[in-house]
Amino acid sequence: MTPSAKREALAVLVQDHGVPVRRACQAVRLSRAAYYRPPRSRLVHDTDVVTALNDVVGRHSRWGFWKCFYRLPRAGHRWNHKRVHRVYCALRLNLPRRRRRRVPTRLRQPLVAPARLNETWALDFRADALYDGRSFRTFHVLDEGNRESLAGSGRSRRLAPWSNGRPASWCSSTCARGVLPKT
Repeated sequence: MTPSAKREALAVLVQDHGVPVRRACQAVRLSRAAYYRPPRSRLVHDTDVVTALNDVVGRHSRWGFWKCFYRLPRAGHRWNHKRVHRVYCALRLNLPRRRRRRVPTRLRQPLVAPARLNETWALDFRADALYDGRSFRTFHVLDEGNRESLAGSGRSRRLAPWSNGRPASWCSSTCARGVLPKT
């Protein structure tokens, strides 16, 4: 039973049934000091928390509770997180969680393999590192028809593998020899 409900029950006992205040407080289990003390509004008690939270939320509207709470001690406020959370929820500042946007599913279609060899090529760059930490990149030309590597070249520096012109020169020389068709 909440203290306000106990006060209402105590008022019914004292006014309607003529029970003394002391006995009514014992029956309801409310102290006489709580009965005689006027109830204080929580809004009056929490005005400084409300102003501090509104100040933080006014500057950072998308922040959640914990970010706002950790900002308050920097401003010199030492309030319990449970009290601040109660006020935060009473002000309806709690934001709904962001849901992940779902990408619409696409129709799955089988991959189309080329009818002949050397009809379609794929170019690929790969990177790796040696045991001693040196990195290298390699350039590969793949035939889509049989998934075989037609050629590959690599560089051991951290430069782009095509910076020396080898893949372009390899492709032009190979096509000029008639090994692979130009597309």
